[in-house]
Amino acid sequence: MKNLRTLALLLLLSLSSAMVWAEEEKLPAEDLARLVDAAVANNPELKSSQARWQMFANKAKQASSLEDPMFMFKLQNMLAREPFVFNKDPQSAKVIGISQQLPFWGKRALKQEVARYEAESYKWTIEERKLELIRMVKETYYQLWAVDKSMGIVDKNLRILADFVTIAESKYSVGQGVQQDIYKAGLEKSRMLDMQITLRQQRKSLEANLNYLLYRPGNTPVGTIADFTLPQLPLSAERLNQTAFEKRPQIKSLASLASKGEASHRLAQKEFYPDFNLSFEYMFKEAISSEMANDPGYNMFTLGVTFNLPFQQERRYAMLAESTSETSMATEELNGLKNTISYTINDTLAQLERRRNLVELYKGGIIPQAEQSLESAVISYRVNKVDFLTLLDGRMTLFNYERELYESQAEYMMKLAQLEAVVGSNLASAPAELASEHSQHN
Repeated sequence: MKNLRTLALLLLLSLSSAMVWAEEEKLPAEDLARLVDAAVANNPELKSSQARWQMFANKAKQASSLEDPMFMFKLQNMLAREPFVFNKDPQSAKVIGISQQLPFWGKRALKQEVARYEAESYKWTIEERKLELIRMVKETYYQLWAVDKSMGIVDKNLRILADFVTIAESKYSVGQGVQQDIYKAGLEKSRMLDMQITLRQQRKSLEANLNYLLYRPGNTPVGTIADFTLPQLPLSAERLNQTAFEKRPQIKSLASLASKGEASHRLAQKEFYPDFNLSFEYMFKEAISSEMANDPGYNMFTLGVTFNLPFQQERRYAMLAESTSETSMATEELNGLKNTISYTINDTLAQLERRRNLVELYKGGIIPQAEQSLESAVISYRVNKVDFLTLLDGRMTLFNYERELYESQAEYMMKLAQLEAVVGSNLASAPAELASEHSQHN
């Protein structure tokens, strides 16, 4: 009787779990496109990257500006014993002047070019961050789908195991079964309940992660995830590589940094030439007529030019070496990224093919056969042709295959999201468009 009460309690827990699950299913289905748009619009890391780009874009606007001109006013050659008296000495004068620093020809344009390439690299970093954010949202979305499906089949198995318990009890009551079968069924239900608790925790964690990516309260409920079909990719690895080299923001960012290094090298070469300072001064004089001197007091002006002597060659050669290293670093990073992209595309395509084949195998062969085998085991158990362990084994085999089917479907979509992040394009919604672009290029 004690064992029967335990089984009844487990049955009650399973029914309450099913009721909670039904309540969760009342939430509206989530739309992936809206989730992605919300993440791109609200994510603070992305907003921070955009502000950083704006900062460097404004720096680029400043790079080609001239320094402010310098205005000068002075009282020249004044007598110490009679300050502010201008008609006692012919050298005394009021002087105003203006000067302007002028860099050597071409330096301003090169400074602006360097700053512009640096700003462009940050601009493409934003786009790269968007791709990563979209990938993470999609991965979380399909993980939620897999967890929901697993919870559904766990709930279904709890109901089926309850039926198994009823069958085992009926057979035991008429002396055709053993009490151990009832215990086995109860133990299997306990394992299912344990798995249900784990899956609920996983869903809560995934909900928190999705809310984090969307920058919304962590306790925001996430609705159900609609079923989907696996899209077929019409593009070959070569075309995907070409698309990635044309569209991947990180490639454009590194290309901008390489161009920045080249522009910095040309700017460093200009440092071997002097900068100039142009000046103009105008002196106001007063007429002097005395026994010691006779000066009509004509006003005078001065024009001048000064320039630095670029004798510090060691510093300038170091600037050349720095710009060369910067270009080499960006170029090699770009080559390494292209190599990584090629590897990732080929590896991901192989994994996508494997997952698609597994899905077709599970749907078309394994699961229907496992269902037939379980149905036959149930019939045979009722007439004492197989034992209860065989019945449980058939049910758990089907359960595991169903979970593997859903995991393969979710994994396929997650790998597709990773491939989209590598290529820099939405492959699931616009494969025909990409194919058309490639045909035009070819």
